[in-house]
Amino acid sequence: MATAAAVSKRTTFLHERGNWNARDDRVPSAVWLGIFWVGILAGFGVDLQRYFHERPAAPLVAHVHAVVFSVWLLIMTAQVAMVVGDRVGWHRKFGWFAAAWTVLMAVLGPWAALSSLALNLNTPGFTPAFLAVNIVDVGGFLIFIGWGLASRKNPAAHKRLIMLAMVAIADPGFARFTGNLWHEPKSAVPWFFFYFYGNVVLLLLMALWDWRQGRLMRQFVIGAVGLTTALLVASVLFFWPPWTATARGWVEAWARVMG
Repeated sequence: MATAAAVSKRTTFLHERGNWNARDDRVPSAVWLGIFWVGILAGFGVDLQRYFHERPAAPLVAHVHAVVFSVWLLIMTAQVAMVVGDRVGWHRKFGWFAAAWTVLMAVLGPWAALSSLALNLNTPGFTPAFLAVNIVDVGGFLIFIGWGLASRKNPAAHKRLIMLAMVAIADPGFARFTGNLWHEPKSAVPWFFFYFYGNVVLLLLMALWDWRQGRLMRQFVIGAVGLTTALLVASVLFFWPPWTATARGWVEAWARVMG
């Protein structure tokens, strides 16, 4: 006769807590992070020469932001490696340092975005509407980090929420790669797939894997749907004139404050 746990695993569509061994989620987490790294290295690799030779040159805060976000990727890699290596105690202790690091990212992300846009106010192709993407990326990242920390006593949910935080900031790498291959679309829906395809691929792979394994979690589904909706909204705002005017006003105000 099947055990109650086995029956529950087969019949429960959306889990609140994992009824499987937490070790079963370790390798998938490493795979998702590996795909994230591929997008980051491909995108920033092809864009590095342009970044260091762009005119006007990127502001200092953009360089600091790049270093802080790069360190975050190393922190996350170390966190996943500790769990895969069965050093969960180290992972938990180091997690508080990782949480503190996100405060730097919360400050430097918007600061770098506004400063870079302010520096390019009068350059051809200036796109203040891109602030919508910055807001969704950083906002989604911080929401999932906070939710993940609050769910740390629920390991299955914690892993997925922290990975959703990484998915929320995946687009800069993936989009830079495709941006060097194709021209940027001129309407919202094609632009959504042009810019956010990396986020979508990661979400679909995570969902399909969990669904096939019978491990689909309510927290992941809510988070994935919410993030996808936010990315769609950002795509629409990117082409919406009232938002462009509003964002330009914010950038101009930032330029005046920063002198």
